[in-house]
Amino acid sequence: MDILGYVILGFQTALQPANLFFCFIGVLTGTLVGVLPGVGPVAAMSLLLPTTFHVPPVSAIIMLAGIYYGAMYGGSTTSILVNIPGEAASVVTCLDGYQMARRGRAGPALGISAFGSFIAGTLSILGLMLVAPPLARMALKFGPPEYFSLMTLGLVILTFLASGPMWKALVMACLGLFIGCMGMDSITATFRFTFGLLELSDGVGLVPVAMGLFGVSEVLINVEKSIKRSVFETKIHNLLPSKKDWSESLWPILRGTGLGFFLGVLPGGGSLIASFVSYAIEKKISKTPEKFGSGMIAGVAGPESANNAGSGGAFIPLMTLGIPGNAVTAILLGALIIYGVQPGPKMIIDHPNLFWGVIASMYLGNAMLLLLNLPLIGIWVKILKVPYPILFPLILLFCLIGSYSLNNSVLEMGIMVLFGVLGYLFKKFNYEGAPLILAMVLGPMMEHNFRASLGLFDGRLLGFFERPISAVIMGIAIILLVFPLVPGIKKRPQIGEED
Repeated sequence: MDILGYVILGFQTALQPANLFFCFIGVLTGTLVGVLPGVGPVAAMSLLLPTTFHVPPVSAIIMLAGIYYGAMYGGSTTSILVNIPGEAASVVTCLDGYQMARRGRAGPALGISAFGSFIAGTLSILGLMLVAPPLARMALKFGPPEYFSLMTLGLVILTFLASGPMWKALVMACLGLFIGCMGMDSITATFRFTFGLLELSDGVGLVPVAMGLFGVSEVLINVEKSIKRSVFETKIHNLLPSKKDWSESLWPILRGTGLGFFLGVLPGGGSLIASFVSYAIEKKISKTPEKFGSGMIAGVAGPESANNAGSGGAFIPLMTLGIPGNAVTAILLGALIIYGVQPGPKMIIDHPNLFWGVIASMYLGNAMLLLLNLPLIGIWVKILKVPYPILFPLILLFCLIGSYSLNNSVLEMGIMVLFGVLGYLFKKFNYEGAPLILAMVLGPMMEHNFRASLGLFDGRLLGFFERPISAVIMGIAIILLVFPLVPGIKKRPQIGEED
């Protein structure tokens, strides 16, 4: 079947009434998650993951993916109207978006954000459709050594780009690997680190850990901060940007799209670093860089396009190599494994309806988001006024219900609470949760490929450097590890955690 046939198959799958419904629920939930400060897509996906266990895998992944790229849309609303980013990738939008609102131009700011996001999302999906199949065919040549090296590189890149000291990110990655390897050994059938608890024989569940690490900890942090919100009271009008607005925004949108898609493909990159880099580029090439921060529409269009394109690009390593690049795609990888679908180069062959159905649903979801965001801005403004004393207890209640409903296990509720407290302490002491989640998901696969590789090499570790592809990948990982130790290098590029 040629690519056109696969695209038709994808739309046939995505246009089924049940899948359309789940796509709508996903993008609507994602937008709401983006609007509410302190509730990121990782927490929302972790919370809603148990509700998808009784629906087909295609519908479940369509909904979870919708939450991810929907949150990229919604985050701009709070940035522009409240000067508080709904999620991390919208931090840069606050700089010029809020100033536009203060000057009475909230409508054009929200409008160009929605249209730029739609254009960037659509183009990134086109890139995903064109790049993913040849990359998957190339990845079919990979063996256990190449996969282990690739997973190692993904973890190293994420720790290299983490905010704060690199050693802290490495500590979190090692902790994640340890947690991921708890349970029954797949080869010797012996129990490892289960502390005599039968419930841990299958390992520690991803959902309660993610709920606690991102959901509960965010609530605790935000309660402590006592965030004060003041929605900018102004009549929102002229949502459709003028010709002048379009002329100032079109190239930033296209530049942000290309940049975001490229950085989204890289492990550890994604939407956050893409939005920061896009803003820096637009300010650098602008004829009036001194005006940035005072309400320049290019400062809204570029970063918003970049963060949405980044979310599309992040699906490429996930669906073609089985390698998640950030915490959000790690949750998606865990979900696919729970549904019995192994992401990787054979996914396109073994599950074409899921792969192409998800891609087609992203086209439809972007159109839904454009139609939803502009008319519902008034409702989002009212939701922003919900008092935190009401909002945060509800989030905690849903987290407890969600973790218990997985296996009707009180232990998993305890695990969620434990990681909620740990997540709070990690944030207080500047330890990121993303490397832990990524390592926890990759841990079992890394162990399997490592042991299979040692079998191929008769136990020789140098065997990883005897195969060309594996040697190149491991070489890059080693360079990144020693890079901060080289004298004279004081700084390295840093990103925050993908919320």
